Amino acid sequence: MLYNRFIRWSKGGVFAKILQKLAKGGTNILMMDATHLKVHRTAASLREGRLSPRQIGRSKRGLDSKLHVVCDGSGRPVRLLLTAGNVNDIVGARELLKDLPDADYLLADKGYDADWFREELKQRGIEPCIPPMCHRRVQLSYDIDLYKRHHKIENMFGKLKDWRRIATRYDRCAYTFFSSICIAYFFSFI
Repeated sequence: MLYNRFIRWSKGGVFAKILQKLAKGGTNILMMDATHLKVHRTAASLREGRLSPRQIGRSKRGLDSKLHVVCDGSGRPVRLLLTAGNVNDIVGARELLKDLPDADYLLADKGYDADWFREELKQRGIEPCIPPMCHRRVQLSYDIDLYKRHHKIENMFGKLKDWRRIATRYDRCAYTFFSSICIAYFFSFI
């Protein structure tokens, strides 16, 4: 009975909705990053499910999924997105931009250095604090002291990966794995 309720709530996105209600971006700083989550061989079926995609992709690390996260200034998750492991960070950022909370600054690493992304943030009134890629012809400036706070999102990923079920994905269905991630966040950060 408990398992059936977990599956129903996972399919309905209940855990993600609860996380969004509990996560209050009370600071004026947001941080964005992504991490790879290794897929165990028992969950590594690449065949797409009937109801939803598995969100498993092949990267140089093997089969994995990627978790894209937006955190507040304290390192608490505000928005989450699960994609296949071979999806670029900036593609995940495009999806997360649709539902981005209000803030003054957004801290992100070099993987998010794209002109369209910077312009979109500025149109929303958010100042990007993103180090430029080394191959840019014109090197853009950013606040180095503010960017030093970016370690909080890396610490958050470390705390999340303390959960064995999250660090290595054992679930075939993406929605049950995503619900497990939400539950781990409940117990770790809220």
